[in-house]
Amino acid sequence: MGPLDGLRIIDMTSVLMGPYATLMIGDFGADVIKVESPDGDVMRQVGPSRHAGMGPMFLHANRSKRSITLNLKLPEGREALLRLCENADVLVYNVRARAMARLGLSYDEVTAVNPRIIYAGMFGYGQSGPYADRPAYDDLIQGACGIPYLFSRVNDGEPRYVPSAIVDRIVGLAASNAILAALVERDRSGLGQRVDVPMLETMVNMVMGDHMGGLTFDPPLDRGGYARHLSADRRPYRTQDGSICALIYTDGHWRRFFKAIGRPDLPEGDPRYRNFTARMAHIDEVYAELARIFETRSTAEWMELLEQADVPAMPIHDFEGMLNDPHLQATGYFEMVDHPSEGRIRQMAVPASWSRTPARPERLAPRQGEHGKEVLRESGFADDEIEALSKSGALGASAELGVTGE
Repeated sequence: MGPLDGLRIIDMTSVLMGPYATLMIGDFGADVIKVESPDGDVMRQVGPSRHAGMGPMFLHANRSKRSITLNLKLPEGREALLRLCENADVLVYNVRARAMARLGLSYDEVTAVNPRIIYAGMFGYGQSGPYADRPAYDDLIQGACGIPYLFSRVNDGEPRYVPSAIVDRIVGLAASNAILAALVERDRSGLGQRVDVPMLETMVNMVMGDHMGGLTFDPPLDRGGYARHLSADRRPYRTQDGSICALIYTDGHWRRFFKAIGRPDLPEGDPRYRNFTARMAHIDEVYAELARIFETRSTAEWMELLEQADVPAMPIHDFEGMLNDPHLQATGYFEMVDHPSEGRIRQMAVPASWSRTPARPERLAPRQGEHGKEVLRESGFADDEIEALSKSGALGASAELGVTGE
């Protein structure tokens, strides 16, 4: 009974970006109906699993959803989807707009059966530019928004991707925000609308918000780039026995830090440390000096010293370290639950909290097509209609589970 209880979402998305957006909405209480093709969401096959089609990335991105398998290339499948849309609040997709039109599921065709629906699309590029019909993946958009360039500029090295599907997840969050904003507006106007969320433009907004710099102005004041983020020594600091993450940022942080290490006179004695402006002007020298200082003590010594001085610091976790973090354990962020087909699994909590309408996902990731007949009956399909859809091949049966042996 989360804050979005009562909303119904028709989710045609697959892979990660779209499912992550609908995961957020489903976790908040909406009824998300995941519409899968006969082949199923490809993310079902990624990673180790106990049963085919139930890989870990799929499990984590598709809880709080029900699954129906429809062959939308068949007229019967298309008509079934349109009937589902009649009483839905949102239709979400993450294929190119042209593909939706080929399926007979364009904005005009969907709103003909439900003018109040929010028709939300996620795709690579804004639909008014020359890239509109290009395919797009996380790696490509990371490159186009300058992330590999930032890595190469920091260390004069090879460009690299962030080792996470960061674009898919950021754009998924942006899409969930846009969808919820459209629903708020619909409550005022009574009208649905089309919402487009492009990957490239969303990520350029994020990256250039930090790095536009002097290019903000006409004529430019510099070539862009936020100096602190681009400093080669903005990194975890090596200690005597490992590494530590610390951010000594405000004037108060610096005063307390230098006092704690026995050099309280340094902010006044060295003009590079006198205030925020001075430190930013000499950020490479400042961070290089910090790197040398942190090598003089152990990680445990630094954690104790920095905590006592109220200077922000955290250890570096590996994957298992996150599972054992005392804060995350105390808040119950990682929880062991019993999945009806996958057995004991670990899931993550909804990060946000509400005082009156707490969101706690009760529905774990579905088997492919698991809820097909249930969803159709709720939408007014009679048993003979459901049987006809099954015989035509438009409605897929619930997938049988096969042990993978992995």
